[in-house]
Amino acid sequence: MGQNVAVLGTQWGDEGKGKIVDLLCESFDVVARYQGGHNAGHTVKFGDKHFALRLIPSGILHANKLCLLGYGMVIDPAALLEEIEKLRALGVTIESNLKISDSAHVILPYHKALDIAREEAAGTAKIGTTGRGIGPAYESKVGRYGIRVADLLDAEVLRAKIEFTCAERNAVLGSVYKKETFDPKQLFEMYVAFGQQLADRITSGTLLINEQIRAGRSVMFEGAQGTMLDIDHGTYPFVTSSNTVVGGICTGLGVAPKHIHKVIGVVKAYTTRVGAGAFPTELENEMGEHLRRRGNEFGTVTGRPRRTGWLDLAVLRTCAMLNGVDEIAITKLDVLDELDEIPVCVGYKVRGATWNTFPAFAVAHHDYEPEYRTFKGWKTSTAGITSYDDLPPQAKDYVQFIEEQTETKASIISTGPRREETILR
Repeated sequence: MGQNVAVLGTQWGDEGKGKIVDLLCESFDVVARYQGGHNAGHTVKFGDKHFALRLIPSGILHANKLCLLGYGMVIDPAALLEEIEKLRALGVTIESNLKISDSAHVILPYHKALDIAREEAAGTAKIGTTGRGIGPAYESKVGRYGIRVADLLDAEVLRAKIEFTCAERNAVLGSVYKKETFDPKQLFEMYVAFGQQLADRITSGTLLINEQIRAGRSVMFEGAQGTMLDIDHGTYPFVTSSNTVVGGICTGLGVAPKHIHKVIGVVKAYTTRVGAGAFPTELENEMGEHLRRRGNEFGTVTGRPRRTGWLDLAVLRTCAMLNGVDEIAITKLDVLDELDEIPVCVGYKVRGATWNTFPAFAVAHHDYEPEYRTFKGWKTSTAGITSYDDLPPQAKDYVQFIEEQTETKASIISTGPRREETILR
């Protein structure tokens, strides 16, 4: 049997999962994504090539890998077709190697319009969504009136669903938010056409992935966003609308837990997040700006600047526990090269008690105090180093401390954005 591995984020997303997935891809036959939409993205660089992926798994950049969009995802057909064309223009082969689960939910223009209207109306209380309709599409799914990918292939069902949902959504958009409404006939014609364009890719994702596993092929499960953005386990309500944790693989792909053999957690050497919400180690000063500049911390999908701060071990311990992390991949170590000192949050004080895991409720109610330990910086370039032995002693101390605190081994250390700039242990 092949070994199946999950690669997921252990912070608020943007940990560099795209590079890690791309790096490991060669060892796998199938790469499957289990949640999220085109609000998440992976940046992959090797040689002089730079690929920004939104919906399609990173495996698409490797020959003979089957890529699957799982039914835990919400898919905007226009965004998917655009991404396919962009990748093809860069020389990427996209034929029968890309499949879409028939039960994945579809994003429609009214989802996007609602997303934007709500954020505008919320003012200072806004969540900071990407405005791509992700949350409203998941609401339609949970409300049991969502449109699924398979519906795009059944004209009568699609027409009825669009007419019903459009009537309701239009009422909200028009009367509550005073926004333009949508013509169901136009939407129907547009989405029937999408169905025709995507028909050859639509399949039972659950059946497909389980057949692959039974045939002994190895699968990589690719997460988008990070554990702290999970709808249940993250910093609610400033989270995404899906389960980003390892359990999302079982529900979002239809894979039994016993088929997940290893979990690799991706850890950025410091912390970032986009959008609003709790970020206890955030640096709103020149140091934060230094990390943003050095780390090129701007969103893959939106281009917006990310918030930056020190590494938070309480977050990492929580994520390691929730996901059963076996190994970690530390990314962007080289971003810390110029610092004299590197503080790390080792835990929290909450009403006199010490917390080693992330105290979500205390943080939500501003009733906490991070505790720091400061490390000596290495003040020398680690960029592009490919051997652990070549790292400066202080950088090794930093890595070892993260390993001790998360009780995992750092099997991969990334020292630059390109595929080649990596230490494999």
